[in-house]
Amino acid sequence: MCKTLAEKILGERSGKDVCAGDIVIIEVDVAMVQDGTGPLAVQQLQKMDMEKAANPDKTILFIDHAAPSPRKELSNAHKMLRDFAKKTGAKLSEVGDGVCHQILVESYVNPGDVVIGADSHTCTSGALGAFATGMGSTDVAIGIASGKTWFRVPETFKIVVNGKFPKGVYAKDLILHIIGLIGADGATYKALEFTGETIKKMSMFERFVLSNMAVEAGAKVGLIASDDITKAYLKERGRGNKFKEIKADDDAIYEKTIKIDVSKLEPTISFPHTVDNTRIISEAGEVKVDQVFIGTCTNGRMEDLRIAAQILKGKKRHPDTRLLVCPASREIYLKAMEEGLLKVFVEAGAAVMNPGCGACVGVHHGILGDGEVCLATQNRNFKGRMGNTEGFIYLASPATAAASAIEGKITDPRKYV
Repeated sequence: MCKTLAEKILGERSGKDVCAGDIVIIEVDVAMVQDGTGPLAVQQLQKMDMEKAANPDKTILFIDHAAPSPRKELSNAHKMLRDFAKKTGAKLSEVGDGVCHQILVESYVNPGDVVIGADSHTCTSGALGAFATGMGSTDVAIGIASGKTWFRVPETFKIVVNGKFPKGVYAKDLILHIIGLIGADGATYKALEFTGETIKKMSMFERFVLSNMAVEAGAKVGLIASDDITKAYLKERGRGNKFKEIKADDDAIYEKTIKIDVSKLEPTISFPHTVDNTRIISEAGEVKVDQVFIGTCTNGRMEDLRIAAQILKGKKRHPDTRLLVCPASREIYLKAMEEGLLKVFVEAGAAVMNPGCGACVGVHHGILGDGEVCLATQNRNFKGRMGNTEGFIYLASPATAAASAIEGKITDPRKYV
């Protein structure tokens, strides 16, 4: 009793009664690396003569950050991951399959799992009731080879969300609001546990947005209890038999409780160069936008694309504003094609990219020019994030992004919804 979600999952998996502050050694259910972090992990294993995968079926190597490769050095890094997969039997997610975090929730992660990834947004899978977190390449390498890792059980912030979203306000606006309240490092190594009537009614795609950006407040994990919505999602994905209910105890002990009424929220923007530099749309002022980017592991799902397409249908992007659209996975790309969403985007003047991380990491697609402004649906706006330290990145929902693409400046989406 008295257990938070983080304590429940780590206690169950370690076979011990654990509390915040305890150290646990735990078997890993899913381990992953991507093409930016994976080569270092492989090199470390080679140095230690441990080039193996304890659980190859649940070890996934993703080629998604620079995919297809824009230069030979990255091509060689990709080759290293392909060779490691062949040697160890680990799974390989190839160019065009999609963003690692989206594919993890589509195909691999289940409630109660322990998931480690050499990528900070591995916390996305916490929306399924899994203890999913990003770690350094060497830590993940050891987890891959040994099948185990260790954690300090984190203290938990309880985020209680109630109320009904107003028109034109979405989960992205909520999480930006929360990060603005907590601060970019206000929850360092804490668990964020999202609960309340609003969370209980949220679809999985909305929950993924919240868990994905928990790390932007410094959090170790972003957790949501598994319920009937989780169960329906897993059933749809062919993993209905993997569902189990995981929820915090009613008398769980939290370090802090934050209460939010979403009915009072407005569309929210993160201004450069930190995610917690947030303003509501009415305070944004006149900001000309050179590029709009819709996609990523935060907001590249079908529902996000539908929201953007509804606004863009029959309209054109502003002549001075580039529009990039990148579905988060191959499955989403195909569904968007079948529904005619890609046609809407192309007719609106967008460049539709292959599934992957695209412009978000600034490796090849959509790199900004000096002084240029991008409004993106991604999760980070640090200097240089999109490939140029002289660029300016603003974060917003897909609705705000689509509206801004039409008008060529940061625009309130409520006039279009």
